[in-house]
Amino acid sequence: MEQAIMAIEKIKLENFTVFENIDIDFCKGANVFIGENGTGKTHLLKAMYCMCSCYITRAFHPLNEFFAGHSEIEQDRKMFIGYNKTSPYSIKFNIDNDEIRCESGASYRSSHEIDRKPVIFIPTKEMLSHSKGLLALEREREIPFDKTLIDIVAKAELGESKSISPLSQKLLNNLSGIIDGKVIYEEDTFYIVKNNGQKIEFSMEAEGLRKFGLLWKLIRNGLIEKNTILFWDEPEANINSQLIPNIVEILLELQRNDVQIFLATHDYNLAKYFEIKQKQGDNVVYHSLFKTENGVQYAKAITYRDIVNNPIEEANEKLYNDILNSAFGEVTKDE
Repeated sequence: MEQAIMAIEKIKLENFTVFENIDIDFCKGANVFIGENGTGKTHLLKAMYCMCSCYITRAFHPLNEFFAGHSEIEQDRKMFIGYNKTSPYSIKFNIDNDEIRCESGASYRSSHEIDRKPVIFIPTKEMLSHSKGLLALEREREIPFDKTLIDIVAKAELGESKSISPLSQKLLNNLSGIIDGKVIYEEDTFYIVKNNGQKIEFSMEAEGLRKFGLLWKLIRNGLIEKNTILFWDEPEANINSQLIPNIVEILLELQRNDVQIFLATHDYNLAKYFEIKQKQGDNVVYHSLFKTENGVQYAKAITYRDIVNNPIEEANEKLYNDILNSAFGEVTKDE
């Protein structure tokens, strides 16, 4: 029997943080979220990550564990997530009475053979340099980290995969060139072993390169491969703009190989490079989140230039006008 590809098809949020009532349809490839601060980009990614984790592990994870410090998550919230497979599949999650229900027809268990690959959430905050003793501490104490921060450390600490696919090897070679080495985990600490043999503790490496190092480790551990769902919150954070095309090329290569991607960004270069670097057959959709009187809504675009309510472009236009005003005095659009 041919295994169906696990991919999130849509999400419906009702009375959930900044979302009063919103339905979003997703593509199977790369889904790029943009929007002003406070439009729920991170909330959306975390909600989907929680639901996917519940689905894959067949275990209940309270949503508020993924939103440390967000007491509003504990209030009455409802949401629905559908999965795209050989037939419609849905997960309904109700925080009000702490219950989760997966459905395929009327059954919790799907009748289809689903290849349940890991789901990865890469947070904005780099965590591997803080990993020493973190998981042990988390088991024994209540610490102010949400589950996404704990999860990424746990997944990076897993052992390396015994086999490497051609895709993974290609990406590992690319990433090794960027970080000038490879990542190892020894004695509860992550290191980058440079190509010249120098061994550098992760915390001593430039933070931008640590993100590429984390990606190297996740791929080497066999956690990002065909049929994986990858969430990445602000990939551009602390990365030199010259390396942004490298991130985009890696993500596009992953979506060509059945990895569904969700990322949130404020960066023009990253959003625009998805359009520039695309090849025929690539599947990229932009989702612009914006505030209305009825909560946050969204608009979908296939190309960057077609995005409406684009705060990235509005900021660039303001900068351009400020430059002109600084150089030549007050300039109006008519001038």
